Parts: sequence; C-alpha cells; structure tokens
Amino acid sequence: MSTAPAPVTEPPPSIAEPAPVPTGLSRIAAALTYRDFRVLWSGAFLSTIGTWMQKVAQNWLVLTITGSSAFFLGLDSFLGELPILLFTVVGGVFADRHDRRQMLLVSQYIQMTAAFTLAALVYWDVVRIWHVLALSVITGLAQAFGGPAHQSLLPSLVGKDDVPNAIAFNSIQFNLARVIGPLFAGAALAAFGMVACFGLNGLSFLAVIAAIMSLRVRHIPPAATTRLREEFQSGFAYVRSHPALLGLAVLGFAGTFLGNPLLTFLPLFAQNVLHGDVTQYTHLMSSAGAGAVTGALVVAWRGRFPHMGRNVLLIQIVFGGLMVLFAMTRSFWLNAFLLFAGGACMVMVFATLSSLVQLNAPNEMRGRVMSLYMVAFRGGMPLGSLLGGWLASLTGAATVLTINGVLLSAVAAVFLLKNKEIREL
Repeated sequence: MSTAPAPVTEPPPSIAEPAPVPTGLSRIAAALTYRDFRVLWSGAFLSTIGTWMQKVAQNWLVLTITGSSAFFLGLDSFLGELPILLFTVVGGVFADRHDRRQMLLVSQYIQMTAAFTLAALVYWDVVRIWHVLALSVITGLAQAFGGPAHQSLLPSLVGKDDVPNAIAFNSIQFNLARVIGPLFAGAALAAFGMVACFGLNGLSFLAVIAAIMSLRVRHIPPAATTRLREEFQSGFAYVRSHPALLGLAVLGFAGTFLGNPLLTFLPLFAQNVLHGDVTQYTHLMSSAGAGAVTGALVVAWRGRFPHMGRNVLLIQIVFGGLMVLFAMTRSFWLNAFLLFAGGACMVMVFATLSSLVQLNAPNEMRGRVMSLYMVAFRGGMPLGSLLGGWLASLTGAATVLTINGVLLSAVAAVFLLKNKEIREL
C-alpha cells in the first residue's frame, strides 16, 4: 500500500503564507488572513444561517404534524444523522482518493435540492411526517460525504499552527449563524410561514457553492494503488495504533450523545416546561448560539497551546454541570443564561477535540482519520436523540437532561484521572 502523502497544489506564497499575525487579541483573526479560508468561511456562514432557519422551522413542523411528539422529534434528528454514522467512513476514503472540492459541491447540490423539495411540499400543503423524515435521511447522506471532504481540505487552506484557529472560526460561523438563523426564522415564520424558511435555506446554498468553486487550493488525489477495503482497514489500523486518537473519538461520541439533547429538546422544553411558544424557543436557541460564538472566540484566541487535552476535559465537566442546572431551572431568563454558558462550553469542547484530531492526523490519512472521528462525533447525535426522545416521552425532557449532564461530567472525570495520553496532548 502506498503511504505517500496526497499532493496538494498550493497557491502562490503571497496567498498561502499570510503576514505574521501579532500576538494578543489580534491573533483571533489568524485564519482569516488566508484568502481561500476567508472565501469559504464567508460562503459557509451565509449557508449555515439558512440551515439554522430550516432547523428551527423543521422542528416546529414536526411538532405540528405529530401533535407535540417527543419521539418523532428525536426520530427526525436520528434519521438525519444516521447516514453520517453509516457512511462517513466511506466518505473519508473517497476524500483521500478523489477531488475534495468536487465532493463538497455534489454534497451542497443535494442538500439544496432537499430544502427546495420540503419548501414545495409545505407550500402545496401536502407534507406528511414521512416526507420530513425521508428528506432528513437524504440530507444526512449528502453530509456523510461532504463532511470528510471539508474537514480534510481545511488544513490545506491555512498553516499548521493556525489549524485550531481555523476550526474555531468554523465554529464561530456555525454558532453565529445559530444566533442569527433562529431570529430570522422567527420573523419569517410569523410573516410568511414555514415555507419561507425552507426556501431561503435552499437559496443560501448558492453562496457556499460559489465559494467552493472559487477556491485556488486544489487537492490532487494520488493514483489509487490499493483496493477500497484495504484503505478502510488501514484507516482503522492507524487509529487503533494511536490511543490518543481513539480516546478523542470516545470523547467526541460522549459529548454529542449526552450533550446534543440539550439543543434537540429545546422546542419541547420551551413548549411543555416553560409553557412558551416559538418566540421563546427561538430566543433560547439564540442564547445557546451566542454562548457558542463566545466559546469559539476563546478557542480562536488561545490557538494551539500546551495541555489542550487536560483543558478540554475540565471544560466538559463544567458543561455537564450546566446541563443539570438548566434541567432544574424554571425561569426563562436564568435558563437563557445557562444556555449561553452551556453553549460556550459545548463549542469549546467540540472545537478543541476536532483541533487535536486534525493536529495528530497525517495528510495522507487525514480523510480516513477525520471520517472515523466524525462517525463517533456525529454518530452520537442520532443515537442520543433517539434514546433521549424515547426516555423523554416516558419521564420528561428535564429528567433526561439531568441524567445526561451527570454522565457527561463523569466521563470527562474518568479520562482526567485515568487517561494519560489525552491529558498530555
């Protein structure tokens, strides 16, 4: 099996190598000094605003169709993430063997088509719950191939020391959109209805498609010298032989399996616990998003630093405690503050874990290593949502969040005490 790194055609030095970034607060913007990263970040930001508009409207649509069913809310999240769990490793192999930009483009086209299809179904008032679930599966399938391509392309857009900064900025655009998207969704829902949210999301994909097409960095994959199955096996073998990477995957799974229900159950919590409406729901989503942006800015400012592994474990312990407090609180404004703090901790954990995986994965294996990490990271979302949705239908969302918060802190505490490889990263 060939172990030569996949060649990458770099842009001219003036583009690939930015001017030195001063220390202090100004280093927050290090990744934005790279032209290709800046272009892709801007396009993704506009598209992610549309994605969050659809997410808010789709959650409310599921509750409307099913009569406020916690099970179907969890099932929709599960089916949207299931293809990522099943096919992301295949997507990682493809990302190492094929043009990553083309894979990204195909992924965006499919997601755009799914958004327009849901808009049409709602517009003509023929939408059924199985339509929503089926389109969630299609979107998840597109993300299973687009996600590894994006993750493995990212280090080609910035210098190695700026990889944590770039990942943090990806979190910033994602979570800033989570602030703006729900606010836009609330206004669109009130003025035009759900169809506007789905239609605007479809249009937003044009921005990221244009950005991908304008990238100057090209990934030229090596000629395939091994069979697909052998490349699967080599990816698994590499991760198994590096305990730190395996531990990071376990932490990523635990974080999303136990932590993601905090966001999945927000519409249910707003409606049944706080006895609010879609306005309160969107405000809670925006609070979590604002906290996440704050957390991502902290990660961007810190960049690469010693003992990142120990730091992320301590933050995860705090995050679990905040989940428990949120579940026990019945004051809207206090809940909003706890969501702000929880959102900050959540994104600091996720961005730091992703940075550590990127920094410890060689370029020739990056697609496969990142895809395995994404299977664990993204795979925790559908499983946690499905199990949590079922348990919430029996015991209530607050009880599930309390249990999850305790377990999340416990997992991090065990790693902190027992896992030297993670502590010393």
